[in-house]
Amino acid sequence: MANEPVKVRKTKVGLLLGTRGLVMSAQREHQAANADVLLELASKADAAGLDSVWVGDSLVSKPRLEPVAAMSAIAAVTTNVRIGTGVMLPALRNPVPLAHSLATADILSHGRLMIGAGVGGAFTPEQMQDWTAAGVDPKTRAGRFTEMVQIMKRLWTEEHVSFDGKHFTLNDVTLYPRPVQQKGVPLLLATHYRTGSERQALRAARFGYGIIGISDYPDDFAQTVAKVDEMAIAEGRDLSGFEHVYYMTVHIGDNYAKAKEEAEDFLVSYYGVNHWGDRWGPWGTPAEIVAKMHEFADAGANHLVVRFAAWDQRAQWQRFETEVLPAFDG
Repeated sequence: MANEPVKVRKTKVGLLLGTRGLVMSAQREHQAANADVLLELASKADAAGLDSVWVGDSLVSKPRLEPVAAMSAIAAVTTNVRIGTGVMLPALRNPVPLAHSLATADILSHGRLMIGAGVGGAFTPEQMQDWTAAGVDPKTRAGRFTEMVQIMKRLWTEEHVSFDGKHFTLNDVTLYPRPVQQKGVPLLLATHYRTGSERQALRAARFGYGIIGISDYPDDFAQTVAKVDEMAIAEGRDLSGFEHVYYMTVHIGDNYAKAKEEAEDFLVSYYGVNHWGDRWGPWGTPAEIVAKMHEFADAGANHLVVRFAAWDQRAQWQRFETEVLPAFDG
């Protein structure tokens, strides 16, 4: 109706698209990987008015689609939804080619990219192999990440960039094309309560356009938001538009027990072990999912990203769209 008010979602809602899950399904069924479901759900999320869709990142430890190529494909089948990574591991790469790739994807999406980015883990032999396979010493990943964030932000907004760091050196580098977004592709830096890292929080406050958290309880996330915001203000940052993203894993079912069983089957296949216990979830009815999402919104999340811990992503999306998303309209 012409006079109907436009709905503005107080808490943004996004969907994690299964670039890992589709590879798992292909391996399980002894077939070639097929991304049709991913692109179909991206298109449906766009049509349903979601705020964002996201893809993950890993190399050999958790095989999946390469994220920049996946985001570019998603850009081609969507119009309005923002496209992000939850989260990318930039330190596996070199900053100049990565800045070029992300600028290209931002152009292809008409300025809809947003990159959640983190240091990444190296706590198991499988995780270690991600780094060694890329020729990167795992011990350097935090330092590389901090330098890469600074370098990419400058390459997207400056000419004749020089940088003399511990891990990267640039001498008079000018990179074109620039992203559509004048300040460059927004970087949301992974910040977790469990690490207790002052350096992690300060990096987000100093260089990020927001934070992205995972594996926190709502009270944990609230403390993280407060800490980073306080640090950002101390750094002289303008917090208007600063994103507090929380990435949560859910399974929608008719009862808790069945939903938990199906979710854990998926997650153990995904990671090899359910190493985060009840920090995953919620599993259960749509009302239980909505209640937990509101808990994180009340804890300071202004953007919630939902991943379905399920083999049947279409069925989860259908229930999410019809039984969960309406609670966040308007």
